[in-house]
Amino acid sequence: MRLSELKPGAIARIVAISSTGSFKKRLQEMGALPGEIIRVEKTAPLGDPIEITIKGYSLSLRKSEAEAIVVEVLK
Repeated sequence: MRLSELKPGAIARIVAISSTGSFKKRLQEMGALPGEIIRVEKTAPLGDPIEITIKGYSLSLRKSEAEAIVVEVLK
């Protein structure tokens, strides 16, 4: 499942990042690493951007960026 498909309140574990290059490196520098637990906090009315909590801080991602993150739903 993709991060962009989750609803607010969902908790998931990052399985993989299906992007390459500088975008993948930027996500990893922000803490989006395989195995990390994330929680979807909010989505904007049109679904873009998505606010998540990872490693205790908030991170906003565009929907297109969230589509590159493969997750396993925990709750």
